[in-house]
Amino acid sequence: MENPTFKPPFEAIVDDDDARRALRKSVKMRAHLRDRGQTRFEIDVTDLSLSGFRAETSFTLWPGTVVWLTLPGLAGLEAVVAWRDKFKYGCAFAKPLHPAVLDHIIALSNR
Repeated sequence: MENPTFKPPFEAIVDDDDARRALRKSVKMRAHLRDRGQTRFEIDVTDLSLSGFRAETSFTLWPGTVVWLTLPGLAGLEAVVAWRDKFKYGCAFAKPLHPAVLDHIIALSNR
């Protein structure tokens, strides 16, 4: 099978909010986050996608920190802190969520 070739002109498609790997869904739910030091604390998850989530917490985390997100009724999901802006954090899942799991979590957040 031959590899496809691309010839100019072509432009990259860039989202207004940075290039994203997956569509984000707005949610509002309490969850727990745990770091490698076993510190467990509450967070507010504000959006979610197949590849990660955004959360708010007063607990300090640094980009590169490995964490586990625990949502009600689900096993811990491994992620890494990708960015930090004061009390807001963006985290990328170690393994993308299955679309059915994402739909289930979003349904839980709408209750």
